Amino acid sequence: MSNLPDIEERIRPLLASEPYKLNVDEHQSALLALLKDELAYACGRSASICNYVERWPIDYRTSSRIADLPFLPVGVFKSDPPLALVDRSEITRTLASSSTTGQVPSRVVLDAGTAKRMTKGVMTIIRDFIGPTRRPYLVVDTAATLAGSGELGARGAAIQGLRSFATELVCCLNSNPAGDLQLEVERLLEYATKWKDAEVLVYGFTYVIWNHLVKALKDHGVVLNLPNARILHSGGWKRLQQQAVTKEVFASGVADTFGCSPNRVIDFYGMVENVGVVYPDCEQGNKHVPAFANVIIRNELTLEPVALGQRGLVQVCSVLPTSFPGFLLLTEDIAELIHHDGCPCGRRGTAFRFVSRAPKAEVRGCGNIETFRVRSSANIA
Repeated sequence: MSNLPDIEERIRPLLASEPYKLNVDEHQSALLALLKDELAYACGRSASICNYVERWPIDYRTSSRIADLPFLPVGVFKSDPPLALVDRSEITRTLASSSTTGQVPSRVVLDAGTAKRMTKGVMTIIRDFIGPTRRPYLVVDTAATLAGSGELGARGAAIQGLRSFATELVCCLNSNPAGDLQLEVERLLEYATKWKDAEVLVYGFTYVIWNHLVKALKDHGVVLNLPNARILHSGGWKRLQQQAVTKEVFASGVADTFGCSPNRVIDFYGMVENVGVVYPDCEQGNKHVPAFANVIIRNELTLEPVALGQRGLVQVCSVLPTSFPGFLLLTEDIAELIHHDGCPCGRRGTAFRFVSRAPKAEVRGCGNIETFRVRSSANIA
């Protein structure tokens, strides 16, 4: 069985380096050997995973490319108890994707090491897009969303994930007695006046920003004067589909509301099973793969990797988790492969664009994450 301390030591420099400096060949070479050792580690920790891996058509030990390594469908994380590669006593937190009524959420378990790498991974990626400077942080949500000890809802977890970039945090929504979100216009205008010339960070769920800030300010005839705002948003696109709000319409509407350029409105794609990795849009509208992760777009019928310009199922890969078998996962999302290298934004490596959910795929929360202290779980070994 591969040695966990050795695996953790080899992950560390990938997290410490600039995330988008490796070309495709360097990137693949750096990840391939590490992913093989992580598969061996998983096999040693779980008889079920070992049985699955050993029956893969290609022996992972002799594979010459990441695309040939055995992957799991994300649906396996709907099991109860969640799949684990650590003893229950080592689990510090469980992450669960959101799900609509009657659907089973995906759940992944974290130990201290995986949780630390998850936080570092997200910070490394976001820092590359907005810089390391701490700045005033405007949260398009309620203060109650952040309340609670040991248990956070989806939006609260995402908000907290960006808190290390903040000098101060202001929430601009509240809830009425019926539980409906309402914009605190006066508080927002005070914030905009105070920080009109500053670089500020704004975050909210996509549908929350649109329905409860953009539309509300338009109703009031208000335009904010925050030209240096960086607006990050994620999750909730399906709630805007019936309103015919495309990514372009969203970016334009948000930019008009804040008085900034549309390229300062950044959408990012992520999912609970791919902990520590998010995919923000660059200024070209492309999503890029960091040094510690990989994305393969596969033909929906053959599952072979597609050529440039083609669409297929997204497979996400990450070396960050060691508490659960989340190294190589086939999602239910469709994306288009844009570049293997050479994006005009200057980031090296694979670039892709999210397209949609796969036809007939179960609608789920993707990066809409609920975080709660684990109550019960078990090792699947």
